[in-house]
Amino acid sequence: MAAPDRIVILTGAGLSAESGLGTFRDKGGIWAQHRIEDVATPEAFARDPARVHDFYSQRRRQAAAATPNPAHLALARLQRAHPGSVAIVTQNVDGLHEAAGSAALHMHGRLADALCPRCGHRWPAPPEMTPQTPCPACTAAPVRPDVVWFGEIPHHMEEIAALLDACTLFAAIGTSGQVYPAAGFVSAAQDSGAHTVELNLTDSEISAAFAEHRRGPASRSVPDWVEDLLQKAR
Repeated sequence: MAAPDRIVILTGAGLSAESGLGTFRDKGGIWAQHRIEDVATPEAFARDPARVHDFYSQRRRQAAAATPNPAHLALARLQRAHPGSVAIVTQNVDGLHEAAGSAALHMHGRLADALCPRCGHRWPAPPEMTPQTPCPACTAAPVRPDVVWFGEIPHHMEEIAALLDACTLFAAIGTSGQVYPAAGFVSAAQDSGAHTVELNLTDSEISAAFAEHRRGPASRSVPDWVEDLLQKAR
């Protein structure tokens, strides 16, 4: 009998779209109202921390009100039921994987957490943060959302590299293929000999790099894919 698959799954904003959390491309959504340069870079925070905090407080409220959709629940089922290893790496800063029952590596941080730039302390963020919100460990201000901004290094990169090096199956779900280093994960998985599959509503910037494609809303394509994997593993 063949050894169970070692699965690595990358999830992006498209996974949470059906839970009501907008992607960068959504017209009329929260990102359409702001320039990335004004709210999602270290320079923006240094220039206008109040504006950045207002933006992320709004995102935090939206994420707190969202619930997992069938795609999140299917991935949690896969982690529980698959005989091999299933690692989820997410670009999303919401907590919907955890709400569905999954464990995930948050390479871009978490909206629900705050970070002190001075002492490095992390703690659960209050619903509203301002430039006057102090660090509970060292009392410094301003503190910041514990999210990775453009121009910063994502979290867990050494662990992710090790997972990609050992995986036999790599899947990208709901990703645009526009943001690196995540856009390069498929190439790393291929170099390790893994089968690669993309699940997305439409083609992404890197669709041609994948061996297999499944198209359609995540709430339908992901549960179908998970069922196929579990059937195969029985």
